[in-house]
Amino acid sequence: MQQLLSPSSSITILGAGLLGSLMATSLARQGHRVRVYEAGGPSGVAAAAHVAAAMVAPLAESVVAEPGIVRMGQHALERWPELIAPLPAPVYWQREGTLIVWHRQDAGDAARLRGLFEHKRAEVPGLPAMQPLDAAGLAAADPGLAGRFAQGLLLPGEGQLDNRQLFAALTLAMRQLGVELHYDSPREVTDFAPGTAGDCDWLIDCRGLGARAQWRELRGVRGEVVRIHAPEVTLARPTRLVHPRYSIYVAPKQDHMFVIGATEIESDDRSAMSVRSALELLSAAYTIHSGFAEARILELNTQCRPTLPDNRPAIRIARPRVLEINGMYRHGFMEAPALHDVALELLNRGQSPLASEFELALEGPAFA
Repeated sequence: MQQLLSPSSSITILGAGLLGSLMATSLARQGHRVRVYEAGGPSGVAAAAHVAAAMVAPLAESVVAEPGIVRMGQHALERWPELIAPLPAPVYWQREGTLIVWHRQDAGDAARLRGLFEHKRAEVPGLPAMQPLDAAGLAAADPGLAGRFAQGLLLPGEGQLDNRQLFAALTLAMRQLGVELHYDSPREVTDFAPGTAGDCDWLIDCRGLGARAQWRELRGVRGEVVRIHAPEVTLARPTRLVHPRYSIYVAPKQDHMFVIGATEIESDDRSAMSVRSALELLSAAYTIHSGFAEARILELNTQCRPTLPDNRPAIRIARPRVLEINGMYRHGFMEAPALHDVALELLNRGQSPLASEFELALEGPAFA
């Protein structure tokens, strides 16, 4: 492949979600003329990333993710601070690791989980060693858990950010960089003829499930999270509870805000959260810390993540001058920096060494 972008190219991006906003900001900063069409409003509520807990936890996710995705997560831990630093508004970023705890009756499941972590560390070089903790070690790692669990694990170095602050900062950055933003303006790839007179030079499609007309293998995987304010809870880092059916997480944000989630349903249903899900999430959070009993529920959120058949992301050029990026599934904040960097390599250099490192599928005749 030859370099795809010339200096000061005209670029249209479909979708102002996590990846679309990152791409628009970086390309505008490189001096390109960028226009964005977004089906939803400026708040970002239509994006899957708006609902997420925004954790970057490659070791924690390694038990359900392919090695290439885990390496994307390792990459993201270094890249997120670099991507956040030039933004014109603060974005909360924390890299204090992940705690995993369990109740006595789930000790067998916890032992199996430890075995999986060890197996993945052998498979993916560079993953840190988990640190087993007894009750005293847990209390030292997080005083908010003192006396609540007999054992736990610390997965060091894992991170998280505040997705709402990130969206606000990216929107402000795009406006300051002169990106032309069109909200409540759904568009299809077929609405454009990039490379022709009067149209853009390149079109980048980052619409997630909005791109199903072009990427028919996409499916929705529903997620449900609760956002609460809990002044009595002082958890210092994301905490996951080993559970017989699924792993429940509690991600602390600033000012005693917490995001609680776990559910994953093979469905593109975006209706309101079920009573069962709400009860399970809140009950599990209460067993982690009794201070959640007096918390105030701020939001009960649902969203569907765009997912390809192998649960891995892909980049393709299926038609001339149209770059399509999709399939971030449940690992959006682990994968977005890697996909962003691969896409920029392709556009600016015509090839991407990073794509091989991440075992990322590049599809279309341009990559043959």
